[in-house]
Amino acid sequence: MKIAILSSIAWRTPPRKYGPWEQVASNITEGLIKAGIEVTLFATGDSLTKGKLVSGVQQGYAENPETDAKVWECMHISSVMEVAHEFDLIHNHFDFLPLTYSRLIKTPVLTTIHGFSSPKIIPVYKKYNDSSDYVSISNSDRSDELDYIATVYNGIREEEFIFNPKPQEYLLYFGRIHPHKGTYEAIQIAKKSGMKLFICGLVQDQNYFQEKVKPYLNDEQIIYVGNVGPEQRNKLLSEAKALLHPIHFEEPFGLSVAEAMLCGTPVIAFNRGSMPELIKDRKSGFLVKTVEEALEVLADIPKIDRKYCHDWAKSQFSQQKMVEDYLKVYHKILD
Repeated sequence: MKIAILSSIAWRTPPRKYGPWEQVASNITEGLIKAGIEVTLFATGDSLTKGKLVSGVQQGYAENPETDAKVWECMHISSVMEVAHEFDLIHNHFDFLPLTYSRLIKTPVLTTIHGFSSPKIIPVYKKYNDSSDYVSISNSDRSDELDYIATVYNGIREEEFIFNPKPQEYLLYFGRIHPHKGTYEAIQIAKKSGMKLFICGLVQDQNYFQEKVKPYLNDEQIIYVGNVGPEQRNKLLSEAKALLHPIHFEEPFGLSVAEAMLCGTPVIAFNRGSMPELIKDRKSGFLVKTVEEALEVLADIPKIDRKYCHDWAKSQFSQQKMVEDYLKVYHKILD
């Protein structure tokens, strides 16, 4: 079996810091290679893989402002489509654009839908629904207008995260600095509880950061540590008493939630989107609706068995399980 993995080119695959689509594409690529599958990764030229790498642009357009995103997205997609006959299957992690090429080739295209940036893109998926296959990354993130071949949860490389049974006394926010992700609400939970909060993430909404985050930052209780890389991410996640995830949108998955639990760290999340699928309520964390409810369950954090958190995440969100599930999908398509 020869598989082409089409990654995003916003960031390197795997990303140096932020880049969830690129991270998942990398985890799948390397996991398939471990399983003995021949894989070619289509990604930026500075990407890292044990498989064959094909690239048309050296750096991601989010990392190099001189790169024209539309130009290189077109070049990137064409690079795999023009050699599609060399592969048994193309696994697309690059949203809806590659679908517009899919009827021009004979090789089947499987698209993992990493969430919908807008309802306006659904017509593209609908047009190619009968000629392509779609995977959702959670059952909650499905459109009633589309057909899906499976749901496959994102998988994490276990070796990149350490299980820690004895946390320190701080809370952690790990995600984009954006109203959807609830950075401000995490700050309010920390301030009202009197606990220290570390904030990690890419500032995606500068006005929100200036108005809702920056005024509360100090070097004592509310601390912004920036957009961190893998080593610092592992340390912060594994040593936190709890991860705060007070989202304000229907989140398709939430890698940091699964990563925290893999470290043994319970998660307090607003009960939206995929959170009920990721978190076992009152076993690996708490599903709440408001800041006040989050404050109430903080006292129950010590009742959570951190080993259970780790075991739950490992059983559901490991790289190996994800690869096994995708191989089932590949065989279903090819057979």
